[in-house]
Amino acid sequence: GIGASMTTITINYLMSANPIPHKSEQLFYVQLDSWDPTDPFADDGSPPDQLTYRDATALWNANKASRQALMAGSAAVIEPKGSDGKETLPFMATGRATTGDFFPMFTVPFLYGSGWDKDADLKKDLVVVINKELNERLFGGGDSTGQTLRLAGKDFRIVGVLDFWQPRPKFYDITTGAFNNSEEFFVPFSLVAEQIMSHSGNTNCWKPVESGFQAFLDSECIWTQLWVELPTSADVEQYQSFINAYASEQHQFGRFARVDNNRLSDVMSWLEQRQVVSEDASMMMALSLMFLAVCLLNTVGLLLAKFLGKASEIGVRQALGASKQDLFSQHLIESGCIGLAGGLFGLLLSYLGLWAVRDMYGNWMRDLAVLDLNMVLLAILLAVVSSIIAGLYPTWRACQVQPSQQLKAQ
Repeated sequence: GIGASMTTITINYLMSANPIPHKSEQLFYVQLDSWDPTDPFADDGSPPDQLTYRDATALWNANKASRQALMAGSAAVIEPKGSDGKETLPFMATGRATTGDFFPMFTVPFLYGSGWDKDADLKKDLVVVINKELNERLFGGGDSTGQTLRLAGKDFRIVGVLDFWQPRPKFYDITTGAFNNSEEFFVPFSLVAEQIMSHSGNTNCWKPVESGFQAFLDSECIWTQLWVELPTSADVEQYQSFINAYASEQHQFGRFARVDNNRLSDVMSWLEQRQVVSEDASMMMALSLMFLAVCLLNTVGLLLAKFLGKASEIGVRQALGASKQDLFSQHLIESGCIGLAGGLFGLLLSYLGLWAVRDMYGNWMRDLAVLDLNMVLLAILLAVVSSIIAGLYPTWRACQVQPSQQLKAQ
């Protein structure tokens, strides 16, 4: 029971963990409802999960937040050079087109260098930040800032190298998978409009798109995300008023039929809204806890038989002066020791269960199916407390033994 429960509790715990606890209440995801007037985006009436390019850039250019990160997924071919100067085989890498505030907003750790500033966004500089793994692959792990990276057929200047950074869930972009790995490179978002970098990820349109890339940028297709940092509640109210005013203005231009359907969601609200913890995982946890309850009922029966089987011993102890309180404490401690042993064995079963989950679901579960110190302590605590609760009734029955009857029987 402990093994099954801790397997599912661990997965649910890590799925629902706060990925940026020190400032999750200051980061907000922006949603505007620019969708089809006759057909809402979602059955529950919630606004689209992404923004159109024209809306996202308009909000970003307004600069109404202390920090703001405009972004979209990206991918490009990297053409590396070997240490001898010869070209090696090119390969595809995953990336993110974003703005310079991305790194301080999400407190992304750097191994070398830093991100870029807003001037680089406006000037559309060919700069790039790469992650630690890509840096090790291309440059042997050394300081590569200032070097050139051939990316998407262009020469980019490396301005920073990230240290290991893998938020779980991947809160800043869960539209393509809440537990996907973070990107290998980051480039200015403005390069997408110049068609220097391509965009990737989910793209949804409710109107036909005319031919040409500029027509796509001006279309009602949603494919960009905008996060803003709002340190105080007053800042939140002001920004909410700002996006409501923007929606009202667009409504006058014939867009935004649901003008009041605009949202600011902090990190944890956004994860809850997107149901990051799947219903299957929650159901499995509920079933495993029910199984634990069945195991406890069996434990009650076993302990009852065990304790009543020692009735003669209990009678002798009472005759020698042991109080009911002493007997009660003794048997509860015995129940707790049984629970401790069961908890340690349950940890082994939990480890095997998590290994089976990783093997079944693949790499995306690798960082979720792991027992950390909190889960180990919870497993032991759950086992001990459960066994003590299961031992309450058998212990009470054992303390009702009459010493005179037991002594006569002997």
